[in-house]
Formats: sequence, structure tokens, C-alpha cells
Amino acid sequence: MKLTVRIANSDDKKHASIICKEIESSAKVRGTGISKRDPEYIKKKMDDGFSVIAFFNGDLAGFSYFEVFENKNFLSNSGLIVFPKYRLHGLAKMIKLEIFKLSKKKFPNSKIFSITTSPAVIKINTDLGLNPVLFSDLTKSKKFWKGCKSCTNYDILIRNKKKMCLCTGLLYDPKKKIKNSLNKGDKILLAYSGGLDTSYCLKYLTNEGYKVITIIINTGVFNNKDLESIEKRALNIGAISHYSINAKEYFYSKCIKYLVYGNILKNNTYPLSVSSERFFQAILIAEFAKNLNVKAISHGSTGAGNDQVRFDLAFQILCPNKIIVTPIRDMKLSRKEEVFFLKSKGVKISWKKAKYSINKGIWGTSIGGEETLKSSTSLPEKAYPTKLSEYYKKIIELKFKKGELFSVNQIKDLQINNIIKLEKISSKFAIGRDLHVGDTILGIKGRVGFEASAALLIIKAHKLLEKHILTKWQIYCKEQLSTWYGNLLHEAQYLDPIMRDIECFFKNTQKRVSGKVTILLNPYRFELIGIDSNFDMMKSKIAKYGEINNEWTSDEVKGFIKIFGNQMKIYHNIKKI
Repeated sequence: MKLTVRIANSDDKKHASIICKEIESSAKVRGTGISKRDPEYIKKKMDDGFSVIAFFNGDLAGFSYFEVFENKNFLSNSGLIVFPKYRLHGLAKMIKLEIFKLSKKKFPNSKIFSITTSPAVIKINTDLGLNPVLFSDLTKSKKFWKGCKSCTNYDILIRNKKKMCLCTGLLYDPKKKIKNSLNKGDKILLAYSGGLDTSYCLKYLTNEGYKVITIIINTGVFNNKDLESIEKRALNIGAISHYSINAKEYFYSKCIKYLVYGNILKNNTYPLSVSSERFFQAILIAEFAKNLNVKAISHGSTGAGNDQVRFDLAFQILCPNKIIVTPIRDMKLSRKEEVFFLKSKGVKISWKKAKYSINKGIWGTSIGGEETLKSSTSLPEKAYPTKLSEYYKKIIELKFKKGELFSVNQIKDLQINNIIKLEKISSKFAIGRDLHVGDTILGIKGRVGFEASAALLIIKAHKLLEKHILTKWQIYCKEQLSTWYGNLLHEAQYLDPIMRDIECFFKNTQKRVSGKVTILLNPYRFELIGIDSNFDMMKSKIAKYGEINNEWTSDEVKGFIKIFGNQMKIYHNIKKI
């Protein structure tokens, strides 16, 4: 597939008649809009270099042009068409972008405007920076408004003395550009994972003329081969340089350790798999950017999720002087549109692989797809990156020391290595899969699939150990604070000092949380068998639950129960009166 969107020239004049027919045909289908243009007029636009044309595998696919009014004070982007069989691939957005860039390049001081009834075109225009305005803010040129004569709604326009019609007017004013805007050649630091979204950002930004430096923060999941492949991909797409930061121990000590201490599962389901990594990746990128001569930082988040908040907030707090650039969010792109753009620029992307958004982390893997956008469908087996390959039961032993995973199957290692080792063992059983439904930071419901076998096994084993060791009030207070800690971390509040306060409480509760937990692994499920700990409160010689006691008599217990129930007795006695 080869898609070309370029400035039209004199050689393209042979397509003028076909373009005019499509402009007329499209207007008839819509029931509104400019329906007729003369082929000679379109040819003149091509000769002047005032138009953009698109081809798909050599076939004419789309077109747009601009006109200049009032001594170059105003410029209109007009005549946007995409031939029917090439629609729904984001081509209109690409043509609009090119004609907008061409307009600004040719006439940098002109106000650029557009009028349209199409919600899709309004969206594209607003994404480019045009804002809805009154018709009185547009050109007063009689030549422009005369061009509306072929529209079926021209009588509405005249009746309203050109103050309003069915169209929406949109305007870009170069004098109102944001301060500290970027210029071609400026350096941008891009958070890069090698996936679809960040690859799109890289190609788009380099295509716009910026010098892009890519950086990946490895919080534990990538091996050397992966990192080499990601660097090669970044440089091939157009990065001027690439950095890889090893942050495994940093992420463990700053985050995972406390997620285990708190037994944190968002909505009692989700172990904050990848969401917990994002803010720490953002922190390290921001710190790195401080010492790098870049004008902006970029990330590939969309405008509907939580990651945009995590990245933006960390950047705003830690490096407030850097501009934040977010192409996918700003242009509201779909994954199909990203794939289409990359293919048109010669970057090979498989839609089969890109169909699911997979973010793998040391604390689990999140999976998003068309199924997670609905409430009624679940992810198919093929969506999960790890497949079931272990079909027989298996016993494993996890040993904890002061709340941290000390060994797996009696083999001691660093905590981060123990997590990786446990993931390799347990993921073969396809354990830890689920769909999480929760409230996003933006206040909308969100749904995401995940697989996190190691995270769930560690949290469940640790929690069982705590049930045997901590007092009921320690457990009660931990549960309350854990909910707050998980929610605050999820909602990008990690830098709030309350988080350090809760961490101090968590750490203090772990002094006795040491011992061994035995777990039975089965395909798709696991079973906690039991624990062995020197601090197990069930080993007490004072009493055994439901059996015998050595510290009180039956009469003492009767007296305790009588006093214990006083408040309820008083309530129910008064209630009868």
C-alpha cells in the first residue's frame, strides 16, 4: 500500500474534471455545501501551488485547495473531498493537515478560516487549532460569499445578511498563537516504547521538521535484545538519538514494595499493573529532560485515558519550562488512522498486532481492544500475550522477610528477580487474567484487560501471611489506608506528601511479616494452601479457636458475653417502650 499526500502541480491538471464532479457529487449526498467548481478554476489552483492532492496506490483519492482574500488578510481552506472508497481511514485528516500547513507556509500572517456543516470536518479543524467564530469574524470579501451561490442553502445565508447559515465558521489567527510555540528544528524528547502510538508520534514529529530524541524507561520487563530492537526501530523511523534508562530497582523500591505491603488491588481486582509504572517513568523522563537541551517533551497518550494525566502532571511539576506535545491526543486519532499514516510513510505496522493495545510491565500486562470498549464483551484467548502451556498441578513456595519476597521455591534472590522468576513459572498456567472496570481520573468509566500472575500470587500470599501475623486493628487500618494509597497512586498523586506518610505506616506493619506461603497452581487458577511462620498467632498456647482454652473459665466467659452485649440489650429494651 502506498499513500501519497502532496502539493498539487501542473501535471495534476488532468484530474481537475474528476475532482469537480466529486465535489458536486459529495455536496448532493450531504444535501448542502458548495456543489460546483469549474475545472479551469481547479487547474489554476494547481498551477499556483495552492492545492493538495492525494493518491492511493497511484489512484486519485482526495483533494483540497485554498483561496486568498482581502489583500492576504484572510485565507480559506476549501473543497475538501475524499473519494468514497478511500474514506474511514483518516485520509481527510491528513489532507486537511497538509493544506493547513501549506496555507501557513505560503501566507504565515493570514487568518485561515473554513466553513462547513460536517461534524467530522469541524472536529478536524478544531484539532488543528481553528476555533468556532461568528460569520462577522470571517472575510468580508464578496468574492468568497459569491462562491456559496451553488449551495442549496444560499437563500438562508442571504436572508440572514451573511451573518449566519447552516455552516459553522472556524478561524485560525496566527497572532493568537501560544507563547513558546515550537519551530522547525527544535528538539523534542519523546517517551518511546516502540509500540504503535509512540512510533506514530516519532514519525509525525520528524515529518513536521522537529529533531526528536527518544527515551525508554525500562522498569523491568525489557531484556537487552528488546532494548536493542526498540533503539533500532527509533533510529530507523527518524530519531536523532536514543536513550535507555534501567529503572528496575528504582521502580521496585519506590512503588512495588508498597503495593505488596498494602496488598493493593484496585476495586479488589486490578494490581495497578502498568498504571503504577507510568508516573515513575514520567518522573525519570522529566528529570532527564532537565539536563537535556530540548524545548519540549512528548508522549503518546490519548485524550480519553489516565496516562495523559500522569505524564502531564509529572512534567508540569518537575520541568515546568518544557512544552508538552501530544499528537495523538491533540488530533484525536484512532489506532487505525495511526496505522494508515505510518504505512503511508513507509513504516511497516501489522494491524493484526496493532488491533490490541498491549502494555507489558514487570507488575503485569494490560490489554485494551475493541472488546474492552464495550460492557458486554470479554477479551478472546488470542488477545492475551501469554498462552496456557502448563497443564498439570504444581506446588510452589514463596518466602517473605519483613513483607518482601525473599525466595521462590527456596532459592534466594533480589526481590525484582524473584518477581520475574515467579512470573515465568506462573504465567504458563494462564493465571491472573481478569477485566478491570473502574473510574478514570477524568470521571468516566473505563475497562481494561490484564494478566498479572506474579503480582496476584505475591499479593494474595502476602495478605494470607498478614492474616496470621497482624492484629485485627492493624489489618483493619491497613485496609483503609491501602484503598487510599491505591486510589491516589492510580490518580497521579504520588508526589503528594500523604503518600510518604502512608508508606511509613505500611513499613512499620511489616516488622513481623516473615514466613513461608505454599500455593497450588492449576491451569487458569491457584489455591493458597497455608503458611508457616514463627510469628503465626494461631500457634498461641493460650487458646485454639473452637476447641480449648487455658486462660479463662466458663464463668468468666459468661460474664464477658453478658457485659459485651450491654449496648445492644439497652437499645432493644428502649425500642420496645
